[in-house]
Amino acid sequence: MFRKEFGTANAASLVERVSRFTLLARNQDRQSKPVMEALIAGLRALPQPARRSITFDRGTEFSAWGHLQAGLGSQTWFCDPQSPWQKGTVENTSNRLRAFLPRKTDPAALTNRYLKSICARLNATPRKCLGYRTPAEVFRGQIMAVMRSED
Repeated sequence: MFRKEFGTANAASLVERVSRFTLLARNQDRQSKPVMEALIAGLRALPQPARRSITFDRGTEFSAWGHLQAGLGSQTWFCDPQSPWQKGTVENTSNRLRAFLPRKTDPAALTNRYLKSICARLNATPRKCLGYRTPAEVFRGQIMAVMRSED
């Protein structure tokens, strides 16, 4: 998300495609295994039905996908090359994040607390595509529906 001149620190965004619920994971290294470790740490708190599968773009930071799959038990998928329409939701979310995290931001200065506050704000903003509900409301409803159906 940030200029490479700032070094290896970065942040990865994860967006649930139906609810638009967003998580940000801070990582100190752009290498794949540290990125996967940050994603595992960020997703581990969610119930298993909320992390059944993850779709990545074709970036090299996701080459250790097997580590994530083993760590979370999640199925992993990759977008097809030159197919930006397959990741429209995350691209839209990245544009929304730019209001809080411009490219000129030094990622080393970001705190987990600040990233969580950004997620809280995005997840509490009503969206027209969700019938003016918030991503948090829709996500919570999805989880509750899955949990009820498993009983």
